[in-house]
Amino acid sequence: MEKSRAELRSQGIYEQEILKQAIAGAATVRLVLATVFFLAQLVTGGGIHWGIWFLAFRAHMTTFRVKYRRLRRRHGLLMAIVYKALVLLLSTCHLYSLLPPSAVL
Repeated sequence: MEKSRAELRSQGIYEQEILKQAIAGAATVRLVLATVFFLAQLVTGGGIHWGIWFLAFRAHMTTFRVKYRRLRRRHGLLMAIVYKALVLLLSTCHLYSLLPPSAVL
């Protein structure tokens, strides 16, 4: 019975490592796709869609925030703050771009 529990524990650690790699890969793919869509919009004359960048960087912000909470490393806190500022800026730009031209100051 103890041997079975040890095997299940090691499988859980292995699964956590795979999930960690999958999440990191997904964040990278998200940034690549955001760049492709950004360039496509610029080439076709669609302007800049700030919401794409907001979604892309939000995942990184969350990742660093969780890493800081769990590991208490200064780098995680610094990166979480930088990404938070970037996400706030991009979300503000996105909301500003949604306003009708007559409402823009």
